[in-house]
Amino acid sequence: MTTHGGSKIAVYAAILGNLIIAIIKFIAAAITGSSAMISEGIHSLVDTGNGGLVLHGMNSARQPPDESHPFGHGKSLYFFTNIVAISIFGIGGGMSLYEGISHIRHVAPTAELGDPTAAYIVLAISLLVEGGSFTVAMKQFLQAKGEMGSWQFIKRSKDPSLYTVVLEDSAAMLGLIFAFLGIFFGHMFNNPYLDGFASIAIGVLLMSVAGILASRSQGLLLGEGVNPDELKDIRRRVESDPAVERACDILTMYLGPHDLLVNMGVCFTEGTTAEQMHEAIRRIEADLRNAYPQTNRVYIEAESLSIEATDNCPR
Repeated sequence: MTTHGGSKIAVYAAILGNLIIAIIKFIAAAITGSSAMISEGIHSLVDTGNGGLVLHGMNSARQPPDESHPFGHGKSLYFFTNIVAISIFGIGGGMSLYEGISHIRHVAPTAELGDPTAAYIVLAISLLVEGGSFTVAMKQFLQAKGEMGSWQFIKRSKDPSLYTVVLEDSAAMLGLIFAFLGIFFGHMFNNPYLDGFASIAIGVLLMSVAGILASRSQGLLLGEGVNPDELKDIRRRVESDPAVERACDILTMYLGPHDLLVNMGVCFTEGTTAEQMHEAIRRIEADLRNAYPQTNRVYIEAESLSIEATDNCPR
């Protein structure tokens, strides 16, 4: 549960930072007329709303089970992460692309470029604030991933709140660099088109981040289970019990970031009494919960040793 608390700190930091930055960027965009600054303002505003969505998803996921949702509300976080992905793609990326293309189409080649000083000041302030938010999020991310590689952790993690903020903040800092380069080189070469190209680059960046988040949230919403290595380990643990002949199909699904469902059929050794089966089931459940603390539900069905049953029980 400390992981959730850590993620919340990162989300709160991201919301506050992005709100402050969005206001400053829009003021600078109004002063300079920079397309890249408008895109960056939209980006920060979208990130502020997305932080609120992730926070709402985290709170919803903690609601206890009820009659309508007997397995709880854990997948709320996955749903709102998917909404965040759509928001980043459509609002952040789409509007940045539109702003950049519109700027390139309508700006005059001989247009005079405004004084970029205000934009540079805002970009510097934004980089500092964004860097602070990124540091908080990255600290929680590194603590959660441990020895695992970053990309491997993102692919395997069942808690999107741990990496959503990191991905958003990373995109925000890269976006600031794109905006700076567009404004800087635009003034250096007296080329107003470069500002529009920077806006397009920001849009493509945001759409790429949205694609990663959408891919992960889709898998989790569709009922993603444990990875193959963990599945092998679960089978090994079950079959190591002295009362078990072999484990049949083992079905797993994450009902939430910290809520794993395990359902399996087990062929017990010939001559095992009902009482011994119950004892073996209790041992298996205890072992799985000890090895995988997120395992909240374990359903074990005793299978027959008949020839028909062995087809579903690989050795």
